[in-house]
Amino acid sequence: MMETVYQPCYVDSQLELLIERIYPPRVCIDNDTFKDCTLVKVDSANKHGILLEMVQVLTDLDLVISKSYISSDGGWFMDVFHVTDQLGNKLTDESLIHYIQQALCANRREGSSRTVRTCMGREMLPRHMSSEHAAAEIIGTDRPGLLSEIFAVLVDLGCNITAAVAWTHHKSAASIIYIDEGWNGGAIKDVKRLAHVQEQLENVVGAHNGLGETSSVRLTAPSAGRTHNERRLHQLMYANGDYERCRCGDDSEICKKSCTRTHVRIESCKEKGYSIINVKSRDRSKLLFDTVCALTDLQYIVFHAAVGSNGTVAYQEYFIRHIGGCILDTEFERTKLSQALVAAIERRASHGVRLELRAQNRMGLLSDLTRIFRENGLSISAINIETNGERVVGSFYVMDASGNDVDRQTVELVIKEIGGSISVVQEPPNWTARPSSAREKQGIEVTRIEDKPRFSLGNLLWSQLERLSSNFGSIRS
Repeated sequence: MMETVYQPCYVDSQLELLIERIYPPRVCIDNDTFKDCTLVKVDSANKHGILLEMVQVLTDLDLVISKSYISSDGGWFMDVFHVTDQLGNKLTDESLIHYIQQALCANRREGSSRTVRTCMGREMLPRHMSSEHAAAEIIGTDRPGLLSEIFAVLVDLGCNITAAVAWTHHKSAASIIYIDEGWNGGAIKDVKRLAHVQEQLENVVGAHNGLGETSSVRLTAPSAGRTHNERRLHQLMYANGDYERCRCGDDSEICKKSCTRTHVRIESCKEKGYSIINVKSRDRSKLLFDTVCALTDLQYIVFHAAVGSNGTVAYQEYFIRHIGGCILDTEFERTKLSQALVAAIERRASHGVRLELRAQNRMGLLSDLTRIFRENGLSISAINIETNGERVVGSFYVMDASGNDVDRQTVELVIKEIGGSISVVQEPPNWTARPSSAREKQGIEVTRIEDKPRFSLGNLLWSQLERLSSNFGSIRS
C-alpha cells in the first residue's frame, strides 16, 4: 500500500468559489524579460487539475512551451510558462493575449465571447460554448480498415461526420467521432435514434474481436462541459489497457545520446512527503500536456515541477503526492505509474506517412477517403479531422496493413485516385520532394520532414531548479 505522509485538507466546493472571488487568478503576459519567448505567469488559489487547465489552454492555441516552473504548495498555485507560437515568435497579437488572460481566469470565462485565430490559422471558439454535435466514443482492438468500416456505417445510417480524432497504440484503438443528422440536418437528440446508431457501431467494432479482446461504443447527445478531446483519448486508451504493454527504457541507456526511448524514474522523498518523478524522452510538441494529463487523471497532485530540454531530449521533474495524501511506496504502484506515463508520451508518437487534408466538405467525404486507403492496402494509425465552415481540414497518418512504412509509389497512386480537387500534403521522413512541375500538374504539394523534432522545449539546467522565480520562491521549499 502507499504510505500516507500528508493529510490533505478537503475544501467545500462553495468555499473554493468564494476563495476564487476573493483572490481571483492573476495572469501576467511578459514580453520584456526575454528576447526569444513570452513569459506567461499565473498565480491563483490552488485546486486539483488547475495545472492541466493552464497547459491545455496554451497547447490548444498551438503554442510551444519551452520551459515551465511550477509551485503549488500552501494552497496557492504559481507557474511560469516560457512560450512562443509554432513559428518561434513571441506573442504580440493583442486579441491572443486577451484570450489567454480570459481563458486562464475561471471567473472570467462566462463573460468571454471572443474568438481568436492561432498562428496556424485555426479558429478558437469561446471556451464556454457547448458542443452542438452527438459524440461517439469508441475503443477496441486496432485492425486495418476499422475506421473505414465505422465511417461507412455512419454514412449508411444517414449521419454526417463533422469531426473525428483517433489514436492507435499497442494494438489498441480509441476514437471520438462527432456526427449530425444528415447534411444540414442538425444535431441528433432523439434517444432511440442514438441507440440505433450505437447498436450498429457496436456490431462493426466487435465483429472481429478475438479471444479475450473487448470493445466499447458510447454515443451521447450534444452537451456542454465535455472533456477535452485529447484528454478523453488518453482516458479511453488507458481504460483499454494499452499502458500494460509499456516498458520504461533501461537505466543503462539513459545517458546515451542515441537513446530515444522514454525513461521514468520514481523516488521517494519521505522527509519532504513527496514522490519525485524524473522523465527523460524525445522532445516534441504537447509533451507537457500529455504527461500532466496522465498524472491528473490518475489522481496525483503536482506540488513542484520543472520542465525543459537539452537539444532533442526533454526532461521533466515532478514532486507529487496522491490526492489522498500518499506517496508511492510500493514497487507495484511505481511500476503502474511508470507504465501510464510512458503510454501517455508514446500514444501521440506519429507512425507512418502524414497526409494533410484540405477539401470542400460534403456528405460521405471521410467514408470515401478511408475506403480508398483501405482498398490500396493503407491502414490509419492516427487521424485528426474537423470541419471549418464549408471546408474540412486535418491529417491522417497511414501505414501499410502490416504496420510498416508505405512506399512512395503507393501514396502517389492513392493521391491520383483521390483526385486533384483535394489538396494533400505528404510528409514522409525520408522522401525527396518531386519537381515543382510535377506537383503543379496534380495540384499536390509535397514537403519533406527532417527526422528530428520540429520544436524544442529549450535548455533545462537542473542546477537552477531552486531559482524558480524571484516572486514565486524556491521549487524545493
